[in-house]
Amino acid sequence: MRRRSMMMAAMAGPALAQGSAARTLRVIPQANLTSLDPVWTTAVVTRNHGMMVYDNITTVNLAGEVRPQMAEGWEISAEGRQWDFTLRPGLKFHDNEPVRAADCVASIRRWAARDSFGQVLWTAVDELSVLDDRRFRFRLKRPFPFLALAMGRSQGPVPVLPERLAATDPFQQVRDATGSGPFRFVANEWNPGSRAVWAKFDGYVPRQEPVDGLAGGRAARIDRVEWSVIPDPATAANAMQTGEQDYWEYPLHDLLPLIRRNRQVVVEQRLSSGFYGCLRFNHLHAPFNNVAIRRAVAMAVDQRDYLRAVAGEDPAGWGVCEGVFTCDTAMANDEGSEVLKTRNIEAARAALRAAGYNNERVVLVAPGDYPQINALSLVTADLLRRLGMNVEVISADWGTLVQRRTSREPVERGGWSVIHTTAGGDALDTPPVHLFLRSNGRDAWFGWPEDALIEQLRAEWLEAAEPAQARRIAGALNRRAMETLPYVPLGYYWQPSVWRRNVTNVFRSPATVFWGIGKS
Repeated sequence: MRRRSMMMAAMAGPALAQGSAARTLRVIPQANLTSLDPVWTTAVVTRNHGMMVYDNITTVNLAGEVRPQMAEGWEISAEGRQWDFTLRPGLKFHDNEPVRAADCVASIRRWAARDSFGQVLWTAVDELSVLDDRRFRFRLKRPFPFLALAMGRSQGPVPVLPERLAATDPFQQVRDATGSGPFRFVANEWNPGSRAVWAKFDGYVPRQEPVDGLAGGRAARIDRVEWSVIPDPATAANAMQTGEQDYWEYPLHDLLPLIRRNRQVVVEQRLSSGFYGCLRFNHLHAPFNNVAIRRAVAMAVDQRDYLRAVAGEDPAGWGVCEGVFTCDTAMANDEGSEVLKTRNIEAARAALRAAGYNNERVVLVAPGDYPQINALSLVTADLLRRLGMNVEVISADWGTLVQRRTSREPVERGGWSVIHTTAGGDALDTPPVHLFLRSNGRDAWFGWPEDALIEQLRAEWLEAAEPAQARRIAGALNRRAMETLPYVPLGYYWQPSVWRRNVTNVFRSPATVFWGIGKS
């Protein structure tokens, strides 16, 4: 009997392990998760975490149209100056407390203090109040037809937290990831730099609609999502080839031909828009508080150098886009973009001398564990040195960079001069969602540019009466951005993802989300 029991246990072991693996999605994320708060940081890795943990009041489908998510719906009255939202019944947080309108109101207030579209929305808000446990009301100073879109369309839709957490200062991190989304964060299994885990939340009730981009039924079809941080791309590629991992979010472009040879692996463009590179200056300190020095750098930039460094020689994988708005969209234009078409080191050197550059130290922070953004960073480092600038490159992991970029200190006290990042085209296609364009000083995105005309034009775009007027304002915005250079656009590249063939129901989306996905 004893020998028989041992044999049965041995036979059952692999079956149990196989069953567990079939219910777990093993993911190589695009970067290390160091912050759990999608309001405090715009890091995409934190947004992806937030999409699992937090539900949203409204969101957008693949066409960019606003849809109710936590909201059952809303009513607009008083000639567009009153919006009443009603929540779906049965919404619960991961601690099994009910989601109330008070939680939503507190979460909206916190989000609006940091989000670019939220800040614009808030200028139109007279009062945001709780009506009862399921209803809340906006009373507006003036009609704001983009209200529902603002809450669901920006860099990240409003993440709804319990009121006790949403009361946290928006400039301080929330470290408790209690939300009401389809997955709950497993805090005791989180090892920053190595591993993060989410488990299916059985109390989540998805909408009874098909998934459409970020909208529809966010049903969790797996029990666990496990992220393993693998900084070395060759090691990550091998893990995908052997089946140790199921999904690789941002594979290195150089390795794609090799990966495509494996019939058990899918290489596909899941994300619905390209990724746009951003060279961001620190506008608070020398040398880049001098607009003439910023323009000198822009004169030397050749987007093709950056895009080849990231995505290789095949131009089908990238495209030059010498304007601030997403190429091939309604607002795209290159008015005033001559500075980006100069592409001349000698002319840039002369402009740098004329601007009065005085050999100030330039600290460029590059994320060694994030190959795509690291490649952009190293191209800039080489360019600045060829211009004759005093450049110090600090290699850090992405999580450290995300923390450091919040510092407003000069470089002598741990600050920075230049950083790089990327954003999906869906985040740059209109003025109110365009994070890098925002120029409201201390409230702007890291780098803190300040320009009253850009802010005025952004506000005017929201009031545009017809598409032709909106396009004219977008042209004026591009022209002004090329004069003041809140950032330097670096073109766009396509970023495929990789997954094993037994990963099912992978759908196109503007963000990497894991609800709706299963395993066979």
